[in-house]
Amino acid sequence: MSNYQGVIIEESLADKNLVQDFKILFTKVSLVTDKHKTSWLKQWTLHTVEIPEDQASNVAQKLSQNLDYSHGSAWYADFKNDAHHYIIFQNKVFLIDMWNQEQYNEAKRYGISLSIPDYQVDFKAKV
Repeated sequence: MSNYQGVIIEESLADKNLVQDFKILFTKVSLVTDKHKTSWLKQWTLHTVEIPEDQASNVAQKLSQNLDYSHGSAWYADFKNDAHHYIIFQNKVFLIDMWNQEQYNEAKRYGISLSIPDYQVDFKAKV
């Protein structure tokens, strides 16, 4: 079994208490700039988390239901292991084979369709 790791931005969650459900490996706070496209926030709190492989699907669904789209801006969350990459949007979860660029392209197109800046969804397959 291979656990997943990813970054959850606390401010992206409708229910901020959800971060307590994760094993947090470390936390970094980043000041918001115009590039972030989240002018209503002063900072992003980025939690690097570990998710057990057998809980990944349930965690992805839970995140999908808890991303905060109330400011007219879209968020996504993601986590991956050595073989698979979950990319999670509100009410939509992509489970991607990390060697399949077309699957990544589909997730990128979806993210851009939600007005997420393209540099934030620059997903690349393993080669």
